[in-house]
Amino acid sequence: MNTQAVEHFGIDHIMKLLPHRYPFLLVDKVIELVPGQFVKAIKNVTINEPFFVGHFPGRPVMPGVIILEALAQASGLLAFRTANVMPNEHTELYFVGIDKARFRKPVVPGDCVELEAKFVRALKGIWKFETEARVGGVVVCSADMMVSPGQTA
Repeated sequence: MNTQAVEHFGIDHIMKLLPHRYPFLLVDKVIELVPGQFVKAIKNVTINEPFFVGHFPGRPVMPGVIILEALAQASGLLAFRTANVMPNEHTELYFVGIDKARFRKPVVPGDCVELEAKFVRALKGIWKFETEARVGGVVVCSADMMVSPGQTA
């Protein structure tokens, strides 16, 4: 039985854990996080996103690589909370690999993207996560992600 409390937090705490800032901070809210297990987070997609200017005029579609980056950021949040690390100027998190990436449905302005990352394992400094992005409960993207929480000098 899991005795860990479920965490949830907003953008202020996300900005303490991730170095990303506008326009590249892609996680708006964490609705559930259990260290060592999973995170569920939200990305609200608006027409004001800078990538919609060119992708595509007249038919805005969120680029798949941006969805993958949002999933990587959610994975990073789970990695930092699992390691019980509060990042500082000496802490970095690197996205080091992706496998089995699949895109199933376009994401458009007005969508609320549900980001989920499940911790699979940590081996030799590489953390592996199974991730899915959903809109309205329908999977729009999935991938296995690898991140490395590193320390600098």
